[in-house]
Amino acid sequence: MATDKVKVAVRVRPMNRREVDLAAKCVVNMDTTQTVLYHPKDSIIQSSSKTPSPSEEIGESGGRKAPKTFAFDHCFWSMDEKDPKFVGQAKVFECLGRDILELAYEGYNGCIFAYGQTGSGKSYTMMGTADEKGIIPRLCDALFEKIASNDDPELTYKVEVSYMEIYNEKVHDLLDPKGGKQNLRVREHNILGPYVDGLSTLVVSSFEDIDNLMNEGNKSRTVAATNMNSESSRSHAVFNIIVTQTLVDTESMVSGEKVSKLSLVDLAGSERAQKTGAVGERLKEGSNINKSLTTLGLVISALADQAAGKNKNKFVPYRDSVLTWLLKDNLGGNSKTVMVATVSPAADNYEETLSTLRYADRAKRIINHAVVNEDPNARIIRELREEVVMLRNQLSEAQSMKAPDLKERLEESEKLIKEMTKTWEEKLAETEKIHQERHKALENMGISVQTSGIKVEQSRYYLVNLNADPSLNELLVYYLKFFFSQPLLFSYFSIIWIHLTLLSLSTYFHQFFLSSFLSPTICLSHSPSLIASSLLTNSVSFVHTLIKLIWPSLFFCTYIVHYLSDFVHFSGFFLFSAFCSHITFLMCFR
Repeated sequence: MATDKVKVAVRVRPMNRREVDLAAKCVVNMDTTQTVLYHPKDSIIQSSSKTPSPSEEIGESGGRKAPKTFAFDHCFWSMDEKDPKFVGQAKVFECLGRDILELAYEGYNGCIFAYGQTGSGKSYTMMGTADEKGIIPRLCDALFEKIASNDDPELTYKVEVSYMEIYNEKVHDLLDPKGGKQNLRVREHNILGPYVDGLSTLVVSSFEDIDNLMNEGNKSRTVAATNMNSESSRSHAVFNIIVTQTLVDTESMVSGEKVSKLSLVDLAGSERAQKTGAVGERLKEGSNINKSLTTLGLVISALADQAAGKNKNKFVPYRDSVLTWLLKDNLGGNSKTVMVATVSPAADNYEETLSTLRYADRAKRIINHAVVNEDPNARIIRELREEVVMLRNQLSEAQSMKAPDLKERLEESEKLIKEMTKTWEEKLAETEKIHQERHKALENMGISVQTSGIKVEQSRYYLVNLNADPSLNELLVYYLKFFFSQPLLFSYFSIIWIHLTLLSLSTYFHQFFLSSFLSPTICLSHSPSLIASSLLTNSVSFVHTLIKLIWPSLFFCTYIVHYLSDFVHFSGFFLFSAFCSHITFLMCFR
């Protein structure tokens, strides 16, 4: 068993546009393993293109505050590309991702997670852009390069992936088309540890497969975020890679396996509600994110104290949030773990930067206990089967009050056995099925599923999404229905018809009144019979004309209601009835 401390790296991003416009001071300086943070009031005023030097720590007032100095495994200066000490995406991967990948080949579990305030460069470091790929795509690419270069006929590799997000303490599967509609449960088994019940694990055979899955997962993540909160897509994203190496001795035909799990985590940014002005759903979202990050901080502090020997029996609150529960093995457990802390160089973010550096300083003291995962499946399946037999015996002898709990545990163990005993062919078939369902679900929502670029149909209007996160930007295409459709035009004509009908009724009623009561012949004769006959004749004519004018209007009104109403079946029946009645009255009064 290897006892290694968590490796911690800090990366500073360039000034953003807002900070440049504010002429913000740079309060961060770095060398390869040391980060220095200056207080904004006591460091000399620097433009956004300069960095403070140690000889310029005294302010104009002559006062002096000692800068805060932190030591880490790696410090990456990514603020100015023209600076000789500038570190780009490739160097970050070589220092962090390459080591984790090499350890995975040896059979160790690994984890890389990025932490920092909102907008500090976490997603850029982990995911990157199309031109500057981050740790995750570079690691996946290097993994399949290693597999492709394998010339040992006795060694084979199998790779599976899963992708999930944690939003408002709820877990969603980003690779299953049904996953975004349901919340998955986090469980913990005494043999397997914490896991997500129902999370899809898909087979991949190339970097292109992983790249496509990540792109489609990001589209699902964007859709879910848009449905829940149109102004934010802030959630924790966890991408898991399971690498199985099988070595077969051709002489004895004895095989051995090494199974490594790599967890690549892009945490949501921490932020202050007062500073961001968050209200309503955004405030709830931020409080849940801050809750999980606060719990992560408590877990890190407890593990750091244990490593320092302060309190060996101190309780570690893993279960206080979904995030820390899922990262239990990666923090103090069976894993080689790397933390990337991303910070802003601007004086405006001094407090957030200081908090992040203190966070990282505690994390570097955590000690993990990683072991090589050789042949775990046979042992785990055997222990699970023994547990199933034991639970069945207990269930048959249990009292009625204990039976539901035992039954749930039994179903859980049987489900795990079924999952772990799947053949590779069954996993491939399940992957293809989910792939087809995911494509169909995205296409039904009007979302492009192209592997590169955005496909749009000619002669159709559409909207494309924009997002501050480069990995979520310009992924969705929403097609707009043609505005002047046939039903809508018919509704417009219906409204015009009703308007003309009202005008006709007004004119006809005026003529009827003049012909019936103000006719010179009737007024001079004073004959009751003539007046009665005229009234009867004109009344019948009036009613006839009234019905001929009103019924089409009722028909058109019903059509409009049918077009706009959600009660399609009811309004459709009423529409048909009105149409039949209209024809009947026209025939009767012709």
